[in-house]
Amino acid sequence: MADIGAVGAVPRNADRSRFGRIILVLASLVLAGCTTTLEGTYGPPQTVAGAANPAPVDPVQAKIGAEEHPRIVANFGGVYHDDKLEKTLARIVGRAVAASDDPSQSYRITILNSPSVNAFALPGGYLYVTRGLLALANDSSEVAAVISHEMGHVTANHAMQRQEKARAAMIVSRVVTDVLQNDDAGQLALASSQRTLAAFSQQQELEADAIGVRTIGKAGYDPFAAARFLDQMGRYAAYKSAGTLQDKQPDFLATHPATPQRVEFAVRAARQFGAPGIGEVDRDRYLMGIDGIVYGDDPSQGFVRGKLFLHPSLGVGFAVPDGFVLDNTSDAVLATGPDGTALRFDGANLPPGTSLTDYLASGWVNGLDKASIRTFTVNGLEAVSARAQAKGWVFRIAVIRAGDAATYRFIFANESDTPGLEKATAATVQSFRKLTPQEAASLQPLRIRIVTVQPGDTVDTMAARMQGVDRPRDLFLVLNDIKPGAGLPAIGEKVKIVHD
Repeated sequence: MADIGAVGAVPRNADRSRFGRIILVLASLVLAGCTTTLEGTYGPPQTVAGAANPAPVDPVQAKIGAEEHPRIVANFGGVYHDDKLEKTLARIVGRAVAASDDPSQSYRITILNSPSVNAFALPGGYLYVTRGLLALANDSSEVAAVISHEMGHVTANHAMQRQEKARAAMIVSRVVTDVLQNDDAGQLALASSQRTLAAFSQQQELEADAIGVRTIGKAGYDPFAAARFLDQMGRYAAYKSAGTLQDKQPDFLATHPATPQRVEFAVRAARQFGAPGIGEVDRDRYLMGIDGIVYGDDPSQGFVRGKLFLHPSLGVGFAVPDGFVLDNTSDAVLATGPDGTALRFDGANLPPGTSLTDYLASGWVNGLDKASIRTFTVNGLEAVSARAQAKGWVFRIAVIRAGDAATYRFIFANESDTPGLEKATAATVQSFRKLTPQEAASLQPLRIRIVTVQPGDTVDTMAARMQGVDRPRDLFLVLNDIKPGAGLPAIGEKVKIVHD
């Protein structure tokens, strides 16, 4: 939970499910409110140039990239620093740049401190890859494929082209709306232009795919790595979506549509270099480079451990009832229960001494029943609660003050006033407490650990060594790109597990 105050954000693809609709309603309940933001720190990105005298960067594109860089870094949890990992990535990027269509292009590489699986590019040579993607990859060729794809967007000037298309779409809509005074026609014109833009973007992705495969092939990497990693990312997305909620931060497959046709396209491009088995994968060296990388939640975002949410930096924690699934998103902690009850937990930045009752009744809640407001204490902490009903949904809200400058909100929702809604609210709110300094200090993040397959090891014995994750066997198979029904790699081979 990097930002516990951005009320109103909706998880990616949430509107495609009933749980998503509940979260939308949780967001719509809140009209406005004081919020608190936990900002990640960021620093200058690493620069990798493909030549001793790199070509000058277009000043317009450089300005766009420089202006957007702090926002990107802040939205993705800050910069992730790890000397060994940075050297591993720099080696891969340098090799890809040297084999690219424009080796004189300078690139600024940033590892983002986000568990999401993503990579993207900005004008001016700004490239980004999340630690989540680096943890999922199994060799250098796969990372090279992703980086080369993003470099393809830069060398093909896709970002500027897309911006121009989007600007043209808005101009068409405005002309139709303002000049012809026909808003419906303007909306139709905009929708048509957006469909054209979507098709244009898809074509750009295919072009970047072709550039990426060509680049890694020229660099001597396995050209089939692109198709292989696209398939693995699809399996990982399926593993994540088996839960009820998703982080609102889009992953690579959301921002880079991956279809079977696209994988086939990558395979066809790779066959220009030869049959499968050619090129270097550089597996062992890459795996040792990611050994110890943080997996999942960062300490600054708090931890989900089964039914518990624990935040060492804020020094607070709570538990949800049996059957609830917790999801620590980039904006808030979300949870869903078996009866359809949904929870959102975030923070409110209130001046010291502010009345919690006055805050709850101040207008940020739609459909609030002011007569239901009551005050109480939770583990010695001041609290206030109330009921609300709006747009066909029933809500339970609780606000707890955990210190002079720390106030937190629980918002529960269901389509009907079920006994489960009241019970879940009471149990969760009453479990909220301040962590002791010893508890907070003892909380450690999960990490990728590289282990060697020994005689007698099986998928099940390896999965049993996984800690703190949902469905460890399924995750072990996906993390190591082991297809269902297949066994472990040979004795002596390295594999990934998740451990604290």
